[in-house]
Amino acid sequence: MTAPRGRAVVIGAGVAGLASAALLAREGYQVDLLEQRDEVGGRAGSWSRDGFRFDTGPSWYLMPEVFDHFFSLLGTSSAEQLQLELLDPGYRVFFEGRSEPVDLRAERADNVALFESLQAGAGAALETYLDSARRTYEVALRRFLYTTFAHPGYALSADVLTQLHRLVPQLATSLQSFVAGRFTDPRIRQILGYPAVFLGASPDRAPALYHLMSALDLDDGVLYPQGGFAGLVDVLVELAHREGVRVHTSSTVTEILTEDAGKRGRRARARGVRYLDADGSDREIDADVVVAAADLHHTETRLLPRRLQTYPQSWWDRRTSGPGAVLVMLGVRGELPELEHHTLFFTRDWRANFDAIFGGRVPEPASIYVCRPSATDAAVAPADHENLFMLVPIPADPEIGHGGHDGAGSPAVEAIADAAIEQVAQWAGIGDLADRVVVRRTMGPGDFVADLNAWHGGMLGPAHTLRQSAMFRAGNVSRRVAGLYYAGSSTIPGIGLPMCLISAELLVKRLRRDTSAGPLRAPL
Repeated sequence: MTAPRGRAVVIGAGVAGLASAALLAREGYQVDLLEQRDEVGGRAGSWSRDGFRFDTGPSWYLMPEVFDHFFSLLGTSSAEQLQLELLDPGYRVFFEGRSEPVDLRAERADNVALFESLQAGAGAALETYLDSARRTYEVALRRFLYTTFAHPGYALSADVLTQLHRLVPQLATSLQSFVAGRFTDPRIRQILGYPAVFLGASPDRAPALYHLMSALDLDDGVLYPQGGFAGLVDVLVELAHREGVRVHTSSTVTEILTEDAGKRGRRARARGVRYLDADGSDREIDADVVVAAADLHHTETRLLPRRLQTYPQSWWDRRTSGPGAVLVMLGVRGELPELEHHTLFFTRDWRANFDAIFGGRVPEPASIYVCRPSATDAAVAPADHENLFMLVPIPADPEIGHGGHDGAGSPAVEAIADAAIEQVAQWAGIGDLADRVVVRRTMGPGDFVADLNAWHGGMLGPAHTLRQSAMFRAGNVSRRVAGLYYAGSSTIPGIGLPMCLISAELLVKRLRRDTSAGPLRAPL
């Protein structure tokens, strides 16, 4: 049994907070996890009504080896905890102005044949592209994703040095240019460029290093956990409880408590948190370690005094937010075979679409993502009905407004939702889609602020531009307050469920003063 280490408080019960709390407890800490909402999950939330259950956040299960490793740290496995199903097709893409969609499959060979059918020579080019993506991804796993960047050794290993001739140009080139130099068909360019959106960026703003994302969907395939991502959150909660974590919902942290070091030049030290409980009573918890798994901008600028902020407002003023979003959850009567589990709708003018989003304008038309989990999971909708989740990337601007039930959200949010429903209906040939809707709820950037304290109302976090990736992203430890650490999408290694799990492991490495580049040995 691990020796007692002291007491830890984790702020925020999203995926990173739940994972951090479980690993800390495994390390021997007494852990209290505080969540301001009355439910856990953070961005990986869930909403139910009239027999429909919607995931309100992540819906792509990629990088399964990261999940496998995380579960192994807690003495279990993905196979024990989740029922995973491989999607084939992995996803479908509709293109503006083209009547036939394109299906991306679970096997590389099928995607190679598809690309060749779209552009002569593109099959062989995809083989080369995916080989490059695989090499880059494997280097990232070994040397970049599981490091705290506390020691320069992460970049001095032989496997990094031998790849420098490939990695340096990938950092100096945009993903858009990297793809355009290898493929001419606009459909292929969009398929290979769109993963930048998963990183909170756009193809012309994300470095080409992120072409590694294509190894995940076109080579490895896309999985789905039965029960949805709410089921994954339930598993994390169960594991945290098993490790002895005390979870407090409806508990809003108002201040990170610190004490002066008493010596000139020494940092202050975290000693706990102040919070409001479900009754509105002011309470405190003492702790040796405080982990902020909430939005980093909120943590730094609202929970700490200016003199103790590692990342003050002036730092954020020089950073780029990822996009905002309007989320549309629809319960639909009847079947929708025109849509796959994952379906993407790409506008013809790609550059104008992203320039609008990052320039503060709602794109018209917009590129839209639609998830139809009822294609795979019968539990998410009543019989003879479908569950649709639509995501419309828009500027990260809370002034666009809030969502609501049955069209009662802010006018701008509801107008965006109406346009998205109409666009999907037209492009996919579902003329009566709007008439078949029996349940509707929307969410807008204002909700991301109100529910998650999200910086600028962004749906993901700081964009993965070059200067906000890897060692250039916000670190996971305070430079002003000893004993204060960070986890989640705002910090290293970045955006996405796998990254949030890794961020929890990086917390443990910080506490152990482990500066190695690779993952920890399992189990803890």
